[in-house]
Amino acid sequence: MLKTITTTLTAGVLMFAVPALAEEPVLTVSGSVAASDSGETWTFDMAELMAMPSESFETTTIWTEGMQTFEGVSLGVLLEHVGADGAELNAVALNDYAVSIPTADAVEGGPIIAYSQNGEEMSVRNKGPLWIVYPYDGNEEYKSEEYYSRSIWQLDRIEVMASN
Repeated sequence: MLKTITTTLTAGVLMFAVPALAEEPVLTVSGSVAASDSGETWTFDMAELMAMPSESFETTTIWTEGMQTFEGVSLGVLLEHVGADGAELNAVALNDYAVSIPTADAVEGGPIIAYSQNGEEMSVRNKGPLWIVYPYDGNEEYKSEEYYSRSIWQLDRIEVMASN
């Protein structure tokens, strides 16, 4: 599985695509988690995320047009996998934008860390490669600014904040 990285010079003269290896890290999970094989931080590449149990759902969003199909790892499955022990998540995007998400959101039928939209991997330009998406159409409670604000795209890392 390959991602494509497109590079454009300022003058717009040169444009080329370089395949990115599937083994490149796309998500780091740290904080109040169980020790991984490499220490206190868990690092996932796209292949590792895609090998985990996946969920998909159809929903509309306030950022897209029409019905969209998202597929990814449920937030609950990921947190269980890393042995998360905290009440709050600090989710951070590639550009260092951060949101706070209560771990209580990690429920069955809740948000997923989407790596696919309408059957296609998401590019950074299109809110990827990872986007925390809630099934907005499946739960009226999710159709609120509170949940929209937690729907961070270009997700890069999650820090599990220790419970007090």
